[in-house]
Amino acid sequence: MDALKQELKEFIIEQLNLEDVNVEDIENDDPLFGDGLGLDSIDALELIVMLDKNYGIKLTDPKQGKAIFESIDTMAAYITEHRVK
Repeated sequence: MDALKQELKEFIIEQLNLEDVNVEDIENDDPLFGDGLGLDSIDALELIVMLDKNYGIKLTDPKQGKAIFESIDTMAAYITEHRVK
């Protein structure tokens, strides 16, 4: 699962244009939104698209996203359990 966490960090930095952030700056349990990495609702949409495109996971309930995107740990656990790609 460590490779998946690394992959998620790289994706977030690259796709969300976090120019001043390195992979080493993101702890696995850091909050991604709010006081943590500071992602916003537009970033959440990018993450939802990424789940579908990269892992074949479609979120049908937007409320799921809040729990799934809490941290790298929660994203990796959800992807590991639900991925079809």
